[in-house]
Amino acid sequence: MRGNTKFDTRPEAAVRSSLHRKGLRFRKHARPLPTLNCAADIVFRRERLAVFIDGCYWHGCPQHGTKPRTNAAYWTAKIARNIERDQRNDAALRGAGWLVARVWEHEDPEQASRQILDLVRTRRADAGL
Repeated sequence: MRGNTKFDTRPEAAVRSSLHRKGLRFRKHARPLPTLNCAADIVFRRERLAVFIDGCYWHGCPQHGTKPRTNAAYWTAKIARNIERDQRNDAALRGAGWLVARVWEHEDPEQASRQILDLVRTRRADAGL
């Protein structure tokens, strides 16, 4: 468990690096809403865009998520709670006018950053920024 980091994972760093090369500036590991106990991996405050880079195991990826072999009841329940929490946080952010983007760790960082860039540009155009 010590090897599992909470933030600054390789997939996060790869996406952030790609976004930075594209000229985007953002906050990392920031709370989009001060009242919500949730920190997004990448936050664009002006555009009200929160990006989460989700690990396949911890967030139950339908393609790459695996079933735990040891202590299966505990870990299955834990992953289900993670998924439920993600859905609750997404709903709260959307209710506050935020756009939520979720990227799986197995996705190509360049492709993910292009999609995020498109979302940022759309939000800027819609807001007249």
